[in-house]
Amino acid sequence: MTLRILAIGKKHESWVADGIERYGKRMKKPFDVSWQLLPHSSREGDAARTEESARILAKVSAQDYLVLLDERGTNIDSPALARTLQRPLDTSRTVVLVIGGAYGVDTPVHRRADFTWSLSKLVFPHQLVRLMLAEQLYRAQEIAGGRPYHHS
Repeated sequence: MTLRILAIGKKHESWVADGIERYGKRMKKPFDVSWQLLPHSSREGDAARTEESARILAKVSAQDYLVLLDERGTNIDSPALARTLQRPLDTSRTVVLVIGGAYGVDTPVHRRADFTWSLSKLVFPHQLVRLMLAEQLYRAQEIAGGRPYHHS
């Protein structure tokens, strides 16, 4: 069960790296989480979004189940996230979670997404989103495994 995270931006800040490592150590097989950071575009606005979106799509295969994080996406609770991730994992599809850049992603990435997920209607800094995502993936694993980390 492979979960790949593609994030536009610079390397994790130390406090983020520490948190991601903490949750990463807690992840159990068959969950296999990897991070790939893609560089920011040197452009701005639409040009940056287009360039970064092309980088994202170049890293996604046709068989991958793409989850796009976007504040305009569907807001779900943690048990629903566990179910959303489990379905493609049960069919041996790689789940790719995408955190776009400061200008978001282009229409082709939105169209390619199998699911667009909103952590919140609020907008968070990308570094914080990374840490929140790491925790939510750990939580989803625990819910899927019937373990008591998540309390309803």
